[in-house]
Amino acid sequence: MSINKKFLNLFSRVTEKAAIGAFKFIGKKDKIAADKGAVDPMRRELNKINMEGTVVIGEGEMDEAPMLYIGEKLGTLNGPKFDIAVDPLEGTKFTANGEPNAFSVLAISEQGGLLSAPDTYMEKIVIGSNLPKNLMDIDNGVEKNIKLLAEAKSKKITELKACVLKRPRHDHIVKVLKKMEVKINYITDGDIAGALSVIGDKPVNDIYYSTGGAPEGVVVAAALSCYGGQIQGRLVLNSEEKVRAKKLGIKDFNKKYNIEDMVKGDVIFCATGVTNGDLARGVKDLGNEYEVNTFILHKSQNIIKSVTNIYNK
Repeated sequence: MSINKKFLNLFSRVTEKAAIGAFKFIGKKDKIAADKGAVDPMRRELNKINMEGTVVIGEGEMDEAPMLYIGEKLGTLNGPKFDIAVDPLEGTKFTANGEPNAFSVLAISEQGGLLSAPDTYMEKIVIGSNLPKNLMDIDNGVEKNIKLLAEAKSKKITELKACVLKRPRHDHIVKVLKKMEVKINYITDGDIAGALSVIGDKPVNDIYYSTGGAPEGVVVAAALSCYGGQIQGRLVLNSEEKVRAKKLGIKDFNKKYNIEDMVKGDVIFCATGVTNGDLARGVKDLGNEYEVNTFILHKSQNIIKSVTNIYNK
């Protein structure tokens, strides 16, 4: 089964409207208002679509932000049943501070197609396409994984570039990468953009190696399943989070999730830039209109494209 391609334009409109909503709060130093600016139009647009959508990846539990919550039903409730993963504003801090790489993103699958991940942390390794299947393993350790990647890409270890989220919890990763003389590109936030920096004809990085949000991990897996590329993730859970994970049907807390464990069947992925970034250009105010740029993927249709649209104010 595949998702009808008519939905592609409908879902890209959702992230475009959310991006315009957030755009109004760029540089205003108010993360909550920026998030709400994206959430409200995203919910409104999703509810216009003839579908029965269920949010399986929501946002906001950790930040106490306005949110599209896990289990929320969206759409007219007439039409196909979809799983929805949303992050109305990936990069609330970037938006509030007027920094690059803020965007609105969603991924859609048929019912049962997306892993329902709790809003906790996930260890992640992400690499690009055209590499041996299941090349990376979290339990290999950093050194072995880097050696395997260098060999598979026919590169010297010193030629590899690793993207790492700048957090004290990654000091052990950074220590090994520096010892091996791997080039490190740090990011301060923006887990999704960082992870997707390994894809494309001329990827910015060879590997993303960090612990970030589990919901973002599933969104990344959705994009990678359209684009090619690999991810392995493992949830990081305390006792309270294990109770939440159990409610979502997760039984094995130590399970390593590869791409096929997180995403099954057809997928649509849309990311619309709020500020300029690696995935999409930011919203432009043209006076009476807004210009928006969206990165769109549709697995079954082999669609990988960047689209620009204009909306009247």
